[in-house]
Amino acid sequence: MDLQLRGDRILVIGASGGIGLATARALALEGARVTLVSRDAGRVESAAAALARETGATVDAHVADVTDAAAVEALKTWWQGQGHPLDALVITTGGSHRARFEELDDAAWLANYEYNILGGVRLVRAFLPALRQAEAPRVLLFGAAAAKMPYPNQVASNVHKAGVLALTKTLAGELAPDIRVNAICPGRTLTSLWLNRAHDLALAEGKTQEQVIAHFSEEILAGRFAEPREIGDVAAFILSPRASYIVGQSINVDGGIARGLL
Repeated sequence: MDLQLRGDRILVIGASGGIGLATARALALEGARVTLVSRDAGRVESAAAALARETGATVDAHVADVTDAAAVEALKTWWQGQGHPLDALVITTGGSHRARFEELDDAAWLANYEYNILGGVRLVRAFLPALRQAEAPRVLLFGAAAAKMPYPNQVASNVHKAGVLALTKTLAGELAPDIRVNAICPGRTLTSLWLNRAHDLALAEGKTQEQVIAHFSEEILAGRFAEPREIGDVAAFILSPRASYIVGQSINVDGGIARGLL
């Protein structure tokens, strides 16, 4: 299926690895002109070069830390200097903070809020003018399965990922019909974050990394963790004209771990 993304100019935030890079790859394979954005200069530049070689697409890289308001403004200024509209903004940044409620002070809550919510707020606000110049602009945010089925020992992330879904629904209403806004809620995915966590748990519990991952796979209906590309492929579809009637939705791509009706 041709997703009709060829030539679209798309910013992917948090794209130096994991789900962000997998999303950028899926878009590049469809012929989109992708710009990878990350705070890690070495990784994002290397990823962009490798992706361009693999796909033959035009792939750029830019360094920005979305928790830094000045860096977001600099990214906006850089984009304006390119003289192009922005067809889609994809924000994959965020993450989980493993801690119980009583272990978190105000600083930890604020840091998690800035990374999971405020960074996305800054980005959407900064790029609204460029998005409005496009013919069919889209915004795709990333929540998590934990937003709908809170995981134990990560209360701050549970709260803030749920906030991403509320932000998605609100933005979809305020920006419709001109800008199409949706979110994806990934479940457990074989990224460096989960692999490192499994490694640490394996050392602590005297198990292998594979045993730890198998244990955490037991409550997933698919019976396994996702590969990043499986999330990226869904993201590319949602961003495409093929999904033009999907608006304001937070779509689970979690292998069935979230058991609720919504």
